[in-house]
Amino acid sequence: MSGSIDRSSLVSTPSSSLSARALHGPPRSGKVARSGPLVGALTQTTTFHQSHIGQTGVHSYSRVSNPSVDELEVVLGALEDAAPAVAFGTGLGAEAALFFALLRAGDHAVLGEAIYGGTTRLFRQLLSELGIASTFVDTSDPENVRKAITPRTKLVFIETPANPTLKLTDIAAIARVTKEASGGNAKLAVDNTFLTAVLQRPIELGADISVYSTTKLIEGHSTSCGGAIVSNDLALLDRVRWMRKCTGGIQAPFNAWLTSRGLKTLPLRIREQSRIAQVVAEGLAKNPFVQVVNFPGLAGFPQAELAARQHLEGLHGSVISFEVVGGASAGKLVLENAQLCALVEHVGSVESLLTHPVTMTHADVPAEQRRAAGITDGLIRLSIGLEEPEEILADIEHAIAIAHEAIVPAAVAASTTINGGAAWVAR
Repeated sequence: MSGSIDRSSLVSTPSSSLSARALHGPPRSGKVARSGPLVGALTQTTTFHQSHIGQTGVHSYSRVSNPSVDELEVVLGALEDAAPAVAFGTGLGAEAALFFALLRAGDHAVLGEAIYGGTTRLFRQLLSELGIASTFVDTSDPENVRKAITPRTKLVFIETPANPTLKLTDIAAIARVTKEASGGNAKLAVDNTFLTAVLQRPIELGADISVYSTTKLIEGHSTSCGGAIVSNDLALLDRVRWMRKCTGGIQAPFNAWLTSRGLKTLPLRIREQSRIAQVVAEGLAKNPFVQVVNFPGLAGFPQAELAARQHLEGLHGSVISFEVVGGASAGKLVLENAQLCALVEHVGSVESLLTHPVTMTHADVPAEQRRAAGITDGLIRLSIGLEEPEEILADIEHAIAIAHEAIVPAAVAASTTINGGAAWVAR
């Protein structure tokens, strides 16, 4: 595939599996002869030849479009039975272009209170200065969204599972509320980075837009940043693509090429990582020194019914969050003593990763919003990689044991007693 591809010949059909689409792109109508390289070419160029003045080919300048970027966009769209996506240099770049495409001074947006910290920063510190108002609510209850929508609301933006609490939002219910309460004037966008189109399909559930940081699970190998907007609203995609041209936010050809390579194994990776995450989450839930485990696949998960209905294949992604007994001090020791799992500000790689949201991904989120969303100072986010589940669990539990030995005995010794027993209990 390249920028010269005849997109009218591309069709996405239900009979084409996600694995086949990730590997080969959408099926073509009719008989198409195959030739050329098996692996899509990297077109690492700034500009393109023009045969005559004023007559450009499919591509003229790589800030506007590039064959390597086109290849990625076609496949990302095909995964959701949608038009070719619009790819950006980062996930935040994709979000910013979307927001600029949809919102003007005087407009209003409703957002989930537990979303990526960079999205919160965009609205609270940048868009607010441009006269765009926003309201953050707990979107797990659709009525909160309904009450927050005003005549000026042009966008509802949700993330499910939420980062990093894993709280879910019913996409179909929010789609109905958005349409009804706004009179059709507001778009619903869903950040689907954690599950991707393999395990959750927002557009099929009624959303207008799927938003991705392709840096995460889609690329999967921690080698390139990227973002994407997926939709079947062609006018919106044209507007977003124009915003990208104006602001120069397109993904670099080499990064797009790397992302396309990673995307080929996305279905295989995320399914296996989800299975591993299930084992690790169940193990953590049994640890007496872990007081909270958030994972939609656990039997006691408060939204288990929604998870079963909304997530595909009975799988729930590769991200777990948890809190150990001893609060923030104990959590810090866990993060610093894990050896297999790397302490980084990242998620969705083939290696298992640990993140401290309060000081990393959500440091710019106001403390009151973090508390309302359940993002405590001691919360740890664990992104499951492709190591054996026993290895991951042993590494985390070893770090927990170190933290427990260092923190909890001192805390218990200093505590008062309640009803003749220790103030601290393991569960």
